[in-house]
Amino acid sequence: MTATKPARAATDVVYDLEGTLLEACSCGVLCPCWVGADPDGGSCESVNAYRFEHGTIRGVDVSGLSFINVCLIPGNVLAPGTWRVVSFVDDRADDAQFQAIIDAYHGRLGGPLADLAGLVDEVIAIERAPITHETRDGNGTLRIGDVLSADMEPFRSPDGATITTLRDSLFSTVPGSPAYVARAHHHKVDLPQYGMVWDFEGRNAIQSDYHITYTTAG
Repeated sequence: MTATKPARAATDVVYDLEGTLLEACSCGVLCPCWVGADPDGGSCESVNAYRFEHGTIRGVDVSGLSFINVCLIPGNVLAPGTWRVVSFVDDRADDAQFQAIIDAYHGRLGGPLADLAGLVDEVIAIERAPITHETRDGNGTLRIGDVLSADMEPFRSPDGATITTLRDSLFSTVPGSPAYVARAHHHKVDLPQYGMVWDFEGRNAIQSDYHITYTTAG
């Protein structure tokens, strides 16, 4: 009689997302939030923008789409249940893609994205919008029509060959991936209906090439 090997536990990929992050906020450079300190000025007005170069969420392909949270953070970034956000989903997303992105980034599917969503007190609104999210020669450009714009570039080494990188920080919007310290030449949001209106120059920005994945045992 031949002994049988114990079966391996199957795993289900809940989400597997790879792409670029563009982030800008009201803090000076470098943003203290990433090391767990209070934001400059006591509060933070920020934009966290994700482009999915390749990605699936519960089997739904979201490759090529973008997602943005516009955030009001009233104090320390790590205080649970304090952020107020308006979410924008790429208007090219079909209904299944739209729902998959919202479920993942609003914490309904667990994993590291649920940890981030646990910082949010209120999702003020969810909108579809045409999103421009581009990186070229290391520089980032972000647009949503007339309501949001930002242009940023990373800091580099003295010879210009290497991008300045932040690793193993206490807080991250791309858990597990390094971030590139950057400056936003300008960062503007015009959403008066949600109490979100600001216009900054020369403030903090973060960029990243990220890979976020979450699996569960089946």
